[in-house]
Amino acid sequence: MEFRNGHFTVKSRSMALKCKFRTICGFITFIITVAVIFYSAGCKVSYSFTGASISPQVKTLSVQYFQNRASLVQPGLSQTITDALIDKCRAQTRLSLINGFGDVNFEGEIIDYNTKPLTVAADSRAAMNRFTISVKVKFTNTVEPQYNFEKTFTRYEDYDSRLNLSDVEQQLSEKIIGLIVEDIFNAAFVNW
Repeated sequence: MEFRNGHFTVKSRSMALKCKFRTICGFITFIITVAVIFYSAGCKVSYSFTGASISPQVKTLSVQYFQNRASLVQPGLSQTITDALIDKCRAQTRLSLINGFGDVNFEGEIIDYNTKPLTVAADSRAAMNRFTISVKVKFTNTVEPQYNFEKTFTRYEDYDSRLNLSDVEQQLSEKIIGLIVEDIFNAAFVNW
């Protein structure tokens, strides 16, 4: 019988230690959770899954029509870029789009739209051509003016020179516009 008493005594001490450990771990978890809640409630900048960091004071957005000032004017390009930027901002921010000037405002112009030879083949003909679009953008943030900028965004795609630009122009311009709009959005709202 003495063996049993000793065995149960050791087991009960072990159980008591496990209970104390669980209680301490639970308390620490509770303290950390409360601290995280209080810390995140006091933050000035809101974060989203898109990577955008926009001040909660910024409520409205405006996008002015992007004029086409390139030497080669492609009809509809201005509207396409303007609409693509509006769509991107609507999809990835909580901001309300307004006419006029919002808390944040985009304005700009298309300054380059061209294609030129990139590499030359053995027979002195171009093997690849480069199709380029450049957009100059002025971004104004009235709430946080330190994020204002004025810069040019340029993207390009290369294509086989045996193809006519008209055959690949729509596909390439859609891809380039998507990349430029992504660059503009990131410059304005992803402030890492």
